[in-house]
Amino acid sequence: MTRKLPPLRALRAFEAAARQLSFVRAAEELHVTPAAVSQQIKLLEEQMGQALFQRSPTLSLTPPGQAALPLIRDAFDLMERAARQMRAAPENPPLIVSVPPSFAARWLIPRLERFQAAHPEIELRLLASVRAVDFEIEDVDAVVRYGGGNYPGLYAERLKDETIVVVAHPRLAAGLKRAEDLLGVTLLHNSAMGWDPTFPDWPSWLRNAGVNIGTPRIREFGDVNLVIEAALAGLGAALVWRTLIRDELIDGRLIALFPDQPLANSYHFVCPPEHLELPRVAAFRQWLREEMAREAT
Repeated sequence: MTRKLPPLRALRAFEAAARQLSFVRAAEELHVTPAAVSQQIKLLEEQMGQALFQRSPTLSLTPPGQAALPLIRDAFDLMERAARQMRAAPENPPLIVSVPPSFAARWLIPRLERFQAAHPEIELRLLASVRAVDFEIEDVDAVVRYGGGNYPGLYAERLKDETIVVVAHPRLAAGLKRAEDLLGVTLLHNSAMGWDPTFPDWPSWLRNAGVNIGTPRIREFGDVNLVIEAALAGLGAALVWRTLIRDELIDGRLIALFPDQPLANSYHFVCPPEHLELPRVAAFRQWLREEMAREAT
């Protein structure tokens, strides 16, 4: 069957421009000129018989363009996966591990030197993501995930329990002796934690501490790294996972104000059972277990 498809170059130009909402940035990504991108999209629109972009007052997608974008993006993803399947496997493949971005930045990367020293023969590649991985079609060896441990069909090993702790910069911590004192400072909160019902917001934490909360002054951020950086800058008290600020607590850049609160979710090492037989996966799993056990003592 002969497929009636637009030119691949035109589809690439459309996908990049639609994702970036800019012909200039799409051109930079594709290493061509903005005029070339514009020409390819004009060609595509002529073939489709309708406009895919609204050019004025700013670049935006028309309804047909909006409907097409996710399908074209999925098609490019499938072609990329097909290309990986056709490539010859390297003799010494890298270890590819997907980890949450905050865990990677604040816990894993500062410790990677020890893994590399112990296993110089392994090339470790990190993918910063929290989405579900399809091991059957994606080139990923294992993942580290924070959650309840329900990963059907996969090997899941509980690595580390997590607690939540209230922290502040030393100059603020000196005046925060009681839970009631928190009402006098800005309370920093990660608004992206709504997916985890075990993670308390500030009103619930204060109520559990016996505080008549009134109207606390809360500043929300959409990422835990921003919350931690705001606390390090002395902008307020933060409610965060202890694992992510362990080093800051040890060196005194942050002070834990009150006893930790245990959480139901934990960090897990997850992979297909057959991946456990791969030496590179076994080595990384054992190193993770040893690192986390060492910090628990």
